[in-house]
Parts: sequence; structure tokens; C-alpha cells
Amino acid sequence: MIGLMQDRPLGLPHIFHRAETLFADKMIVTATASGEQRATYGECFERVRKLAAALDRLQVPADARVGTLCWNTQTHLELYFAVPCSGRVLHTINIRLFPDQLAFVVADAHDDVVFVERSLVPALWQVADRIPSVRHIVVIDDGSDEEVPDDPRLMDYETLLATGPAHTGRFVVDDENSAATLCYTSGTTGDPKGVLYSHRSTALHSLASLASDVLAIGERDCVQPVVPMFHVNAWGLPYTSVLAGADIVLPGTQTAPDELLAQIENHRVSMTAGVPTIWMGALPLLHKHDLSSLRMVLCGGAAVPQSLSEGWRAAIGLPITQAWGMTETSPICTIATLRREHESLADEQRARVRATQGRPVPLFDLRLVDPETGAEQPWDGSAAGELQASGPWIAAGYLNGSGQSAFTVDGWLRTGDIATVDPSGYLSLVDRTKDLVKSGGEWISSVALENHIMAHVAVVEAAVVAKPDPRWSERPVAFVVAREDAQITADDVLEHLRPLVPKWWLPDEVHFIEALPKTGTGKFAKRMLRARFDTGAVEQS
Repeated sequence: MIGLMQDRPLGLPHIFHRAETLFADKMIVTATASGEQRATYGECFERVRKLAAALDRLQVPADARVGTLCWNTQTHLELYFAVPCSGRVLHTINIRLFPDQLAFVVADAHDDVVFVERSLVPALWQVADRIPSVRHIVVIDDGSDEEVPDDPRLMDYETLLATGPAHTGRFVVDDENSAATLCYTSGTTGDPKGVLYSHRSTALHSLASLASDVLAIGERDCVQPVVPMFHVNAWGLPYTSVLAGADIVLPGTQTAPDELLAQIENHRVSMTAGVPTIWMGALPLLHKHDLSSLRMVLCGGAAVPQSLSEGWRAAIGLPITQAWGMTETSPICTIATLRREHESLADEQRARVRATQGRPVPLFDLRLVDPETGAEQPWDGSAAGELQASGPWIAAGYLNGSGQSAFTVDGWLRTGDIATVDPSGYLSLVDRTKDLVKSGGEWISSVALENHIMAHVAVVEAAVVAKPDPRWSERPVAFVVAREDAQITADDVLEHLRPLVPKWWLPDEVHFIEALPKTGTGKFAKRMLRARFDTGAVEQS
């Protein structure tokens, strides 16, 4: 028997029209080098309608991919809605890609149009002759003085919006399973792979994010997405915030820690989100700002050291909230909010709970599978297995059919993470399968070692990788970034670790470097660290 409910598609047009009707007075603030730009939802959405009509005039076909090479700005938010609501697919491009990767993703996506901030034109132009599918390049003036090439494909964003009437009436997407947005993985182990989000998956992810035990975003909030809008839809925050009717504060190019904290203070931001490196850089500056408006500092993209979260709690009374997800998972899957039973625990015990990746959010399922036997592992807090993911906003495949080994026969996503889950459902990542150190037949967690090293007061960041060893197969090696003016040696690091880990976990080598290499999404680029062993670029510290 089929239920007697109306069959209406879940999609971004509903989010747009709801906010246009109910929240036209809410504010969007964008930081620029010359000051702040402010607009209401109503003013922004009128520009969305003009942009949608402009795409029609450019004869951008239905389902065509529209690339963006943009910062976190109001114009990027306009593209977030105009492109998918008018039946095209928004392809947010990582602005930090190497030229070969940039050319690859634009070509693989077969982008028809690319919108690019003027300051980023040089990055795009160095591959302009390698992206033949691109018919138009629309330049957004972000105040940069970068030269704009004389090329018939180029046009100005504001001129484009001003040259015709706006779209009228309601946007309609008939099939909720049609593609809405596209984002590529970081490509840390090969070419980036395209993850194609649907209207349905994005709407459901946005709804789940509103839940009280997830992000609890509401109309009273002021949300600051520091996580880039070019990566996994800024963790869904632009769509979630507009669905809720929250004020939005966008950092644009002004992403230095002091600038971000000043923005939080000046606009009374209640919820902000970024990767660990952002909040590490902000930690020494917290005392300079009134951050009492904050109710949540969300962190993801890499494991959050307990010392970092507790450092924020000590400074402003608010710890960092950790979440876990991937490009393939839209991304939010688990979040480390506390249960009522945790209220009676001591501070140190609550801190250990917050150091996990948290519990599954509604509509998301996970399981642990022994990678050798295929047996599902129990949720007992100790049995480790490969983390596999399932749910309505989890990828079922990649664009153009690449990377199918990442999916099981029964359709679950193989995340590549090794994890445990305790009886209460709290997930703890042990490591990436490719980053585990197998020494003498036993596994060593690089994540655990990194977190312990970063708890040292003289350490800013640390990454641990495996080095081939003729006797033990592999041994751990630590790369450490010391705090400025700090006095710390390799022996100091090892002495710090001795009471915390088994003796055989202690790194064979500790190297001090000025900065850790990172991917375009802020994760440690361990492949580059491992390459130092092959090139002989590592000297004993």
C-alpha cells in the first residue's frame, strides 16, 4: 500500500523561495580588502534571479556544469542558488589546485562556463588553453588589480547581470534526484574524483543540520562559514543557513586569524566552522576579542587535538565541537555533541568524549568491517575496522565512473578510515588505512601520535608518517612545527610521549620543519612528507 501524500520534489528551489518569502530582511555580510559589503537576502536573491536569466541568455544548457573559482563571498552565494535552481550543475573548484589538477577537474567536469574572481584569473589563465569545453569566462571584480586578458571568452559579472531582465516566477526542478552541485576530492592518492550531489541529498543534508543535536542552526543565528565554499559546499552551511534564515557573515579574502575573530566580535557571530589549522592560529589571539556571542565552534577536515579544543575552553569557556565527514558524504555524518549522561562527568572525561568524531547524525548509518575478513566489527570501543558509510547524502559513485573500488557490493562507501565505535555510538578514527604504520606486524596510529605530540606546549602542528624499515617493515617518523621562539628538541618530544604510548610506538626520528605541507582543503599532505624519504630531503633533527 502506498501512502497518500503529495509527491513534491526535495530541492534547492524550496530553500530559495522559503527564504525569499520569509527572510528577505536578513543580512549577508562579506569582508573585502576595502571594507565590508552588506546586503539583505532580498537584495541578494534579486541578483540570483538576474543571474539565472543571464545563464539563459548565454545559452547554458540544462544539466551543464558551471564552474566557480571564488572566495567565500555574496557573489559566490548568488551562484550557489542561481545555477542549480535554474537546472544547471554548480561545480565549485578548489582555488588551491596545482595547474595540472585545475585543468583536469575543469576538463573532467566538462564545464561550460567558469565564474572567476579577478584575483584568481592568473590561476585559471595558466590552463586556459587546456579547457576547451569552456565557452565563457565571467570575471567577478573583487577589488584586485590583476590584469584581465583580452579574450573574447571573457565578460564582466556585473555587466552580465545588468544586460537583461530577471527571472520571474518560481524556479522548478522536477526530479529531486537530478544533479545540483559537483565537488572534487582532494586527489591525495591520484587524480581528483567528482562527487555529484543531488537536489534531494542537499535538501536532506540541510534539514539534518538544523537538528538540535547536530548544528541546531536557527533564524536567531549568525553563521560564519570559514571553511571554503569551494569545498563540499562549505560543509553545507550556505544552504543550511539560508534554509533557517540565519544571518551570514562571509570572510572573503580576509582569513587571517585576527580578521576572523574581529568579524565574530563585530557581528556577534554565534556559529563558525573551519579546519583545525584555522583554530590553531586563532588560539593565541582569543584573549584580544569579545567572543561571548559564540555558541559553537565547529571543526573538521582533520582530527581535532584534544589540547586544541581544551585550549579554546580555557580561553573563552567554549570548547571546539568536532565533526566528521568527507567530500563523498556531503559532508556531515557524525558530530561530537555530548549526551545528558555526560553532564555529570569531570572536565577531563568530557574532553575525551569531545575528542572523538562523535555520534551518527539522523539518517546516516555506519558500520565497521574487518578489511581482511569482511566481518562486521562490534561497537565496543576497542574493535577496529574500516569505516563504511550509507545514507541519502552519501555518494553511490563518482562522476565519469572512476574509483568504483571505493564502493562495496551492497552499495556502502568505503571511507578508507580505520575506526572504533563505543557502545554509545561515538566514533573514534584510528587512522587512514594508507597512513597507518605497520611495525613488526602491529599497527601504530599516526593520528594518536600526532594528537599527543600537539599536546606539548611548544608544538603548533605535527604529522607522523611511515618510513620503510628493513627489520620492522615500517617505523613512525614525526615532523613537528614548533611554536615561535619555543625551545624544544627531538628528545623533548620523545620524553613527552613516553608515558602516553607504548615504547614501540615512539618515533624513530623527529624532524623540525617550518611548516607542514597541506592539501587544498587544509589536511596534512603526508604524501609530500613521505616523498622526502625517497629524495633524501630529510635531515636528522
